[in-house]
Amino acid sequence: MVIDRKECAKLLRENGEFLVLSHEHPDGDTLGSAFALCEILRLMGKKRAFLCCDKISADFSYMTDGFTPDEVKNPFIIAVDVADVKLLGSIADEYGKKVDLSIDHHLSNTYYAKNNFVEDRAAACEIIYELAAELGVEKNRYMRNCIYTGLSTDTGCFRYQNVTPSVFRVAASLAEDGVDNVKINKIMFETKTKSFLRLEMIARETLEYYFDGKCAVITITQDMFRKSGSGEDECYPITALPRQIEGVLVGAVIKEQKDGSFKVSVRTEDGIDASEICKRLNGGGHKGAAGANFGNDYNEGKKLLLESIKISLDGIE
Repeated sequence: MVIDRKECAKLLRENGEFLVLSHEHPDGDTLGSAFALCEILRLMGKKRAFLCCDKISADFSYMTDGFTPDEVKNPFIIAVDVADVKLLGSIADEYGKKVDLSIDHHLSNTYYAKNNFVEDRAAACEIIYELAAELGVEKNRYMRNCIYTGLSTDTGCFRYQNVTPSVFRVAASLAEDGVDNVKINKIMFETKTKSFLRLEMIARETLEYYFDGKCAVITITQDMFRKSGSGEDECYPITALPRQIEGVLVGAVIKEQKDGSFKVSVRTEDGIDASEICKRLNGGGHKGAAGANFGNDYNEGKKLLLESIKISLDGIE
């Protein structure tokens, strides 16, 4: 069932215990949305817990350290920033068919939940911000920090093509009320661990150009994680790296998973739809950022990826 904000708020008011789920390889938006929502529920006097299948990067400790879960026995289950049930990762089999509510900003959402509140926004945290207002919950500093994290990370610190006037208005409101934006920007966009820096240096050596330099591809393998000492939980900033190169319109990062399969993250310049590129690979996402999964055949997956990218590049010529 597709619902709107008022119906979503009604569900939150009517239930007393909640379990909030984030997607695998958690980023700033899925975590910011989850912990901000948990704080909303706490302030409403509700019990809430959080679950993610993967390790959360230490970068986000200012959110995780401020959260103490409640014991929940028969919770109303909410997935935030999760476009497809398979993105729940290893907990999909257990919880995938039990999701009562999906709150998401991906138009590629598969509407897998019993109730689906989906709006085309820059970040899921933008939806959570407005949901708090709908519920009449005053945003404290912790909640504002969570929301700002999702908003800033999903927009590349307000640099990506998904930035709208609404994004700036929300950010300005958070700043007016007091948010640790300088601290968060430093952690999210200016600080690298030594292990991540080693991984980035190794990954850069795999850089390949295609289609007269309009496409750049980087590959990250499990062996690179071992050599660098880095973990998958901290490698998300690399996804933006190929697109930052002069002349590149489509950047892609292919990452080997622990099971030997491969995942690709695509970032594009304005005018090229990343979600269309990934949709041809049974993936999805947004116009500027999208993803898909390959099987275990790296060469075949990469070939299909490049064919899909070529179709999109040919469409602008």
